[in-house]
Amino acid sequence: MGIIEQADCRRSTFSLSRADERAIDVVINLLRPARRLLFITGAGISADSGLPTYRGRDGLYSRDGVCRDGVYRDGLTSPHGLTIEQALSGPMLAARPEITWYYLFELERAARGGVPNRGHRVIAEMENYFDAVWTVTQNVDGLHARAGSRQVLDVHGDLHDLFCTQCDYKVTVPDYADLALPPLCPRCQGVLRPTVVLYGEQVPEEKLARLWYEFGVGFDVIFSVGTSSLFEYIALPVELARAAGIATVEINPETTAVTSEVEVKISGRAASVLDLLWERYLVGWPWW
Repeated sequence: MGIIEQADCRRSTFSLSRADERAIDVVINLLRPARRLLFITGAGISADSGLPTYRGRDGLYSRDGVCRDGVYRDGLTSPHGLTIEQALSGPMLAARPEITWYYLFELERAARGGVPNRGHRVIAEMENYFDAVWTVTQNVDGLHARAGSRQVLDVHGDLHDLFCTQCDYKVTVPDYADLALPPLCPRCQGVLRPTVVLYGEQVPEEKLARLWYEFGVGFDVIFSVGTSSLFEYIALPVELARAAGIATVEINPETTAVTSEVEVKISGRAASVLDLLWERYLVGWPWW
């Protein structure tokens, strides 16, 4: 049975607490008159595709002092005598690209073979039912786009999109299996790098600008899904929405930086909750 089938078959055994069942009903009532939605997603939504989370419970960067799958966690010393923040940084890529690429290889290997799960596909399907559904994701796996979402702002980039640091060469690769360490440009022999935002680098201004433009146009419901919301630009839309009276929903089994800010909290896994929510919403569609 494939990963995507495993994610889908959970529907038969998935159950929620009474509080979360009531929360589902509240969200459905919020969605009925809504026309514009914003989803802010993190590693939790891809966890149901078999991909590791980063800072959540059992995440790659958890502070439990254990190295999992070859990736060394936040603040821990790697085999190169560096913290993960140092190894996966812009300055390190410029000075010692083979070190940064060692860890990029580990990140890609941990995500290799992942396919969109029901959570990704629900968000993509919603684009056909509402005037606008925007997805701001911190994930670098590209699964939202592969699920069919068209309005995606991947603010941290994509591991599969590479470009040369010396010329205008660009390429998209399915994985890193055939790449050298570090990979070099076939045109000028410059070092290639992915579009991912490394430590010490800025999130692309044009993507944040588009987020705030769409925020200005207005959203009816904002969802925070599977993210710890540690970055200001991830938490701020939820905080501002709550202050402005815009409905806010969090789907996450853990308590996060925005849990106290949201109107509705559902403490379940992203794919299962989104699947159930969408299934119940569609009963009786259309609403007018």
